[in-house]
Amino acid sequence: METEDTSVADALRERLDQGKTLKALKPAEAEAIFASLVGAEGDGEDFNKVKEQAVCLLAEIYADQKRIGEIQALLVQIRPFFASIPKAKTAKIVRTLIELVAKVPGAGKVPIQLCIDTVEWCRQEKRSFLRHRIQAKLASMYFESKDFVGALALVGDLLSEVKKLDDKPLLVEIHLVESRTHHQVRNHPRAKAALTAARTAANAIYCPPILQAQIDTQAGTLHAEEKDYKTAYSYFYEAYESFNNLEDPRALYSLKHMLLCKVLTNSSEEVPGLIDGKSGLKYAGADLEAMRDLAAAYSTRSLEKLIKTQETYKKQIEEDPVAKFHLTNLYDQLLEQNLARLVEPFSQVQISHIAELIKLPIATVEATLSQMILDKKFNGILDQGAGALIAYESDAKHTTLEAGLETIENMGKVVNSLYKRAAKLS
Repeated sequence: METEDTSVADALRERLDQGKTLKALKPAEAEAIFASLVGAEGDGEDFNKVKEQAVCLLAEIYADQKRIGEIQALLVQIRPFFASIPKAKTAKIVRTLIELVAKVPGAGKVPIQLCIDTVEWCRQEKRSFLRHRIQAKLASMYFESKDFVGALALVGDLLSEVKKLDDKPLLVEIHLVESRTHHQVRNHPRAKAALTAARTAANAIYCPPILQAQIDTQAGTLHAEEKDYKTAYSYFYEAYESFNNLEDPRALYSLKHMLLCKVLTNSSEEVPGLIDGKSGLKYAGADLEAMRDLAAAYSTRSLEKLIKTQETYKKQIEEDPVAKFHLTNLYDQLLEQNLARLVEPFSQVQISHIAELIKLPIATVEATLSQMILDKKFNGILDQGAGALIAYESDAKHTTLEAGLETIENMGKVVNSLYKRAAKLS
């Protein structure tokens, strides 16, 4: 009997190896082999191992051909099989299939619905360990689909359960999603608090390099928003090193953010060297060229070059929230500097003339000048009727008068002190 079981297991392994060989060249034949192995009935550790691999390989073929419906059906089909394998392996298979669906281009909200269905099945089967991980993945999907309200609601409920179990690896992932979501809704204090919680949990366990890189990326993003660009650069560098070693495509974004921090710390001259170096050559492309042109525009304080860079590399900037946020601030900063330089020689000047000099619409120039006056960055008023800017002379500081008043105030304190002492003596 034992010999018979061994021969059956060997035959299944041969079929599996045959399918692996055909997977790249003849996917239809490989699909038929894997489907037959998935549908086979049997038991034993060897049989289960073959079936596990067949499930994942079949799902990969479906994902390559963008057949999302088949992956959903496969996940439902193999649910009875989960009763015969350890729960940890069940979790691995389910998460693998969900990841494959999520990576299919144009999948839309199918991965989200797949997670919701799987969570419901986990509740029915009382598989809390798997449910928590699928819910964490679902929160991440909500974040990526910009459903921030749904992500925060799910994270709040999930944290209360996971904290009771003290599952630190999962806590790190949940707090990281929480931090990223709060950051997107511009709740900076809560984003920092969630990141601190993630790092505290990560310090108590072995943190995988990929997860540590994500923590460093989020830390760099938050420090950059606080205008602490040097610290942000160091975090982005650590993230880049980890992503690069793991051959993760997110290394490109970390490198972009490093270059952006160099620009924002007035070190634009270092950017070309980094791009042309070993690191930059590996990821050469439009993203890094955008940073090169940005550095050139900032070093010359040229608003025209900055606008041209934003138009030329619109896709690379729009798809990167960090670059988009800081470039918007950089544009406002350069616009104010250029306007201040242009209006400096005038006591009164037409707004249309300034707009012509700076090559921007009159409405944009007028709105920016109004904001500069309100922020007290420019001393003057806008004459709406005449369409002109009237500049006032800056009030010169009367240093002698201020020093005299300070001396009189100090003398008053001395006289009062002497008066009190004289009163005590009498």
